[in-house]
Amino acid sequence: MNPQTILVTGASSGIGAAVVARLAADGHRVIGTARQAGPKNPDGTPMLELDVTSDASVQACVAQFLKIAGRIDVLINNAGYLQSGAIEEVSLDEAHAEFETNYFGVVRMVKAVLPTMRQQKRGLIATTSSLAGIVPLPFWGHYNASKFAVEALMETLRYELTPWNIRVAMVEPGAIKTPFYAAPRVQGMSEYRPWSNRFFDTMKGFENKAPGPGVVAARYSRIVRSTNPPLRNTVTTEAKLFPFLRWLLPPGLFENGVRVGFKINYRSPA
Repeated sequence: MNPQTILVTGASSGIGAAVVARLAADGHRVIGTARQAGPKNPDGTPMLELDVTSDASVQACVAQFLKIAGRIDVLINNAGYLQSGAIEEVSLDEAHAEFETNYFGVVRMVKAVLPTMRQQKRGLIATTSSLAGIVPLPFWGHYNASKFAVEALMETLRYELTPWNIRVAMVEPGAIKTPFYAAPRVQGMSEYRPWSNRFFDTMKGFENKAPGPGVVAARYSRIVRSTNPPLRNTVTTEAKLFPFLRWLLPPGLFENGVRVGFKINYRSPA
């Protein structure tokens, strides 16, 4: 295996930390980032400070990475968060903030590394998307939308970057046992509460039975090793099952299944 130099955003905990640890164990030079000083990288170097919502922070982080590593073989966009709540409940400022991190943060990182990758005529850009970027869930509306946008962005890049041998891939996990679900949740409107409470209780059940972030890290390990990774790489049973059922079933039947599965069949608010 040819060791790669890898930059991982959002690496202070959860999936990002697991990805850094796994890829370092594979023999790669891996440097993680965090918004504030956090745990050190496996090679003992400090994590790079990075706020993906800031142009200046992104440029400084990539410049520092290149100074340390000399080149950038792989960018893994993992920084992101969940803003939950019904569309009507979430303010426009909260929605903008979600997109600044989950979507425009990815755009900033991609634009920052592309000049070097094009000059190298090789590279890999991989991004943590979500099952919610394929099959939207109620009460996660702006998170769903941000991940749908990431899906379109990455698929577009897959076409555009082929001339420079820059590979593009996504990992699309379902529920993973991480601090991710301890997400900002708006002060809910009473009109939605009977159903939103059911939804969040159901999601908590998924989380309790979910695998740890190591399964996502293992998929990233395979992507980094691959000379031609698939664009979409689903992880967890529900991430494979839900898109298949959406393709297989008539739309009305699938929609009803989601309502029943998350206990939001609106016939009885009691």
